[in-house]
Amino acid sequence: MPTGFRHAKCRPNGLFPAEYAGRLTAVRTAMAKAGLDVLVVTDPSNQNWLTGYDGWSFYVHQAVVIPLERKPFWWGRRQDANGAQRTVDPDATDIEFYLDHYVQSTVRHPMQDLAAKLRDRGLGTACVGVEMDNYYFSAKAYTSLVDALPHAKVRDATALVNWQRAIKSPAEIEFMRRAARISEKITNLAIDRAAPGVRKNDLAAEIMAAGIAGVDDIWGDYPAIVPLMPSGASAAAPHLTWNGEAMQTGEVTFFELSGCYRRYHVPLSRSVFLGKPPAYILNGEAALVDGLESGLEQARAGNRTCDIANALGDVMERAGIERGARCGYAIGLSYPPDWGERTMSLRPEDETVLQPGMTFHFMPGLWMDGWGLEITESILITEDGPAETFCSIPRKLFIKDG
Repeated sequence: MPTGFRHAKCRPNGLFPAEYAGRLTAVRTAMAKAGLDVLVVTDPSNQNWLTGYDGWSFYVHQAVVIPLERKPFWWGRRQDANGAQRTVDPDATDIEFYLDHYVQSTVRHPMQDLAAKLRDRGLGTACVGVEMDNYYFSAKAYTSLVDALPHAKVRDATALVNWQRAIKSPAEIEFMRRAARISEKITNLAIDRAAPGVRKNDLAAEIMAAGIAGVDDIWGDYPAIVPLMPSGASAAAPHLTWNGEAMQTGEVTFFELSGCYRRYHVPLSRSVFLGKPPAYILNGEAALVDGLESGLEQARAGNRTCDIANALGDVMERAGIERGARCGYAIGLSYPPDWGERTMSLRPEDETVLQPGMTFHFMPGLWMDGWGLEITESILITEDGPAETFCSIPRKLFIKDG
């Protein structure tokens, strides 16, 4: 344990204990409402949000376990307990571990160890909530836990913690403002460097290096998603990364990037056309910009998430453009493979009421037959007026003709 950590006024990430205490209270209130005695939190984003735990250890089984009344505990691989000791406040959260013979074993499973620890705490017959629809909670983990707790009731608690994260604290918003400075830096770099003959992998390397270098004293963390930067016909697919080919005249490339600061993300997309764009590209640009600005006008406290999506959809319909219905999602703290929070979506059927402190990536991209275009904004719902955009880069297609 780092010297003096136990008595430090704040965690290694700069957040004070009161912030974490409030988060724990909110989660326990939601647990009680759901009838849960204990919650097993396997999403690394939720683990960080609840305890500050941070490490590239989410490829093995780990969790933050929250009893309704007793002290929570972090649980993971023995060697990763060292990382927990450096990032988790032991006054607020105990640290438990399992031995390495559980790792990638075909004859035993780490959830058997967790079940034993729950039984030792008198929770062998408890109602246990687990995040079943989670990248990091496998089918084997579920069946192993159920088998090892035959007298418990294991229930789905997917997104219970995620929804408590919907409204950001002032400290979280400050972290996102810092991430936004990095997002601006790497987006401007991508726009400036894009040119015929530039190899995509070389440009991706520059973007990633600049993002990690950060801005002034704002250092960059690794983003949950690598640079997405398809060109030409490949831009019809929204989630392609890069290859070793050179950028070419006559193609549009969109860059979907995010700076990351202390695991907080602020994604941003801009598009670059090399040469003289055809009319259909310019028409798509005009519709995207108009739709984006129309949606931002609806992004106000008291309105609903669907109001943003419908405002965009109306503009797209008038322009004769058909696109997917979902045009955004909640953002904040995250780990690979996704920087979304997996709660609210900006789409016509989502009627979540917008509240101050909510943050979204509003992304009206076009992925058409043989081409694609993205112009997006990450936004903060404010007390009054339309949403604030985290970044300040012109909303347009950047044309580099000659």
